[in-house]
Amino acid sequence: MIVEKEIKAPNGIMMIFVLLFAQAATIALVVAVAKAGPVFAILSILLAAVVFVCWFGLFMVNPKEGKVLQLFGKYVGTVHEPGLRWANPFYSKSPVSLRVRNFESGRLKVNDKNGNPIEIAAVVVWEVVDTAEAVFQVDDYEDFVSIQSEAALRNLATSYSYDNHEDEEVALRSNPVEISAALRNEVQDRLEKAGVKVIESRISHLAYAPEIANAMLRRQQAMAIIAARKKVVEGAVGMVEMALHHLSDREIVELDSERKAAMVSNLLVVLCSDEAAQPVVNTGSLY
Repeated sequence: MIVEKEIKAPNGIMMIFVLLFAQAATIALVVAVAKAGPVFAILSILLAAVVFVCWFGLFMVNPKEGKVLQLFGKYVGTVHEPGLRWANPFYSKSPVSLRVRNFESGRLKVNDKNGNPIEIAAVVVWEVVDTAEAVFQVDDYEDFVSIQSEAALRNLATSYSYDNHEDEEVALRSNPVEISAALRNEVQDRLEKAGVKVIESRISHLAYAPEIANAMLRRQQAMAIIAARKKVVEGAVGMVEMALHHLSDREIVELDSERKAAMVSNLLVVLCSDEAAQPVVNTGSLY
């Protein structure tokens, strides 16, 4: 695996003055040795040509950018320091942006953990942290990010259910923080070899597929009603138990089994009813 190696390139402005001085000196040398003989003339012309070629070693490094230097296919290093720089004119200089970028996937149609077809999309915020891996380990790192992010999103969607009213199970809709963390880890594992760091990833769109949306909406409503009823019944039973316990401890009234059953029934009706209960006054005896 090729790992990034940062190198320092000479200041380009300083090299401009050096090359100007060298160019002027070689021109003066050519003129001076023109009458000294052909050998000296050829050597001075070659020297002038070398100085001229050195001008092509100047290059610009923008902020948050790295220049990957190669010499005849061999990786030499990466220059990160911004400004006008100079390096061997025979180096090829490939720019790699180090800025933070984001990628938004299209709406993917996949099946969740329970086999329900859903539509899902995500936003991935990423940046290049290793220019050598980004350039040499993969063919096109930007295309690699998009394809692997969508693959990770598909895998995540099949690992979790769309929604679940059980508190102990993580679901796509009910647990956005846990799902975002899981998606980030999934994408990062796939992009590690490309020298890319995933800063953030989150789901931007989540819905049931149109063909089952109405049916699943009714199912969600039914499950929500059942869950709410369960909580109401649990609370009502606790309140009835507390009422019977206080009545017994304070010796307010003595209740036999039949009266307790009637009282429990009345309290549950009052506490669990959707509408206000209508009291019925009994002026006679229970027996």
